[in-house]
Formats: sequence, C-alpha cells, structure tokens
Amino acid sequence: MSQAAVAEHDLGIEPAESPLTPESWGKLGMWVFLAADAMSFGGLLAGYGALRYGDPTWPVPKEILGVQLTAFMTFLLIFMGGMTFLGLQAFEWTKLILHEGQSIARNNFGATFFILTGFHGCHVFGGVTYLSAVLGRSVRGVAGAVVTAAVAVACTLGLIVVTSATLSGLVAVIAAAAGAGVVLLTANLLAGGTPVYDAHNNNEVEIAALYWHFVDLIWILVFTFVYLI
Repeated sequence: MSQAAVAEHDLGIEPAESPLTPESWGKLGMWVFLAADAMSFGGLLAGYGALRYGDPTWPVPKEILGVQLTAFMTFLLIFMGGMTFLGLQAFEWTKLILHEGQSIARNNFGATFFILTGFHGCHVFGGVTYLSAVLGRSVRGVAGAVVTAAVAVACTLGLIVVTSATLSGLVAVIAAAAGAGVVLLTANLLAGGTPVYDAHNNNEVEIAALYWHFVDLIWILVFTFVYLI
C-alpha cells in the first residue's frame, strides 16, 4: 500500500478506487453484465414495438391489463421489495390466463407480454434471492448467505403458488409480508459474531444495489411501453 493510501486510511478517508483494483472488479463485472442484460431487454422491447405496430388487431392494453394494480406493483418494487411484486404478478398472470383467455400461444400480444414481464419477473426473483444472500452473509458469512437465500427462494415460490391457487391480491400481499418476515427472522436467528460489512467494507452490498436499481429501471420502461402507451 502506498504512503498516501496509508495516510488516507489513518485519517479515516476512504481512498479512491481504481477501476483495475481487486476491490472494484466485482463492480466492473456487474456493470458489464447489466450492459449485456440491457441489450436483451432492449431487443425484447424493440420486438414488442415492431409486432404491435404491424398488427392492426392489437388489443388496447388498458382494456385488458390492470393499470392501477400494476402502478401499485411499481410502487412496491421501487420503495418496498420484490416479494409482494412477484405475488401480485402471479395474481395478474393467473387472472389473465383464466379469466381473459390470454396465453403465450394465443397471439402476438400474449407472446410479447408474457415473455417481457416473465423475463423481468425472473430478474426480480433473482434479486430477492441475491439481496437475501447478502443479508445472510452480513450476519453469518457464507453459511448465512446460503441459508437465508434458500429460505427466500422457498418463501417466494410458496407465495407464487398460494397466490395462483387462491387468485387473491390480498392473499399475495399477506403471504409476501409473511415471507419477508420469515427471511428477516432467519437472518436474526443466524446473527452472531463479527459483522461482515461495515462503513469501509461494503463493496458486495453496493454491487447488489446496482443490480436491484437496474431491475427497478427496467420495470419502469416495461410498465411505460406495455401498460401505458
């Protein structure tokens, strides 16, 4: 370590990171992944736009989709969390399939809608698992990450199944709150020992935050193009 870096550390100043230091490789890797993933979503949205423009029988989204419900889902995703979002998405999908007769094979609208929202939903599911793993790692290292992520996966899958079976938005919200509570309880039960992250060692948390903010941003684009326009 250079004398300047030692002096900054002694003064409590966080040294500036070079893009090529081991501490920032994770961020660089995440940015590369997000750039590639953005191209995937861009291609899907472009395909949606091309098919919609060339199909005179394309239904009016607001007549089929629940814009108010999805606006509420958007609020939840940005300000609260992903479990409730996934539960309400399962409610929306089940209602569209069973009551509206929509499916991925029915027409271009169904194909593009379910692929776009499903692809994003997979990212939300991954984000819930990822953030839960970071939470578990913060209290009990690698073992905590594995256990907490596994609990989050189980709770999320259970939430989707229960919501689809009951076809109730209220059940989705209650089950999501219960699932989030179970994840937090698991992390509290695992807590003990020296914390993994602190004010100067939180690079993994920042990387996870990059991913989650990307998921938020992509959904705003999907919501705008698919539900509102």
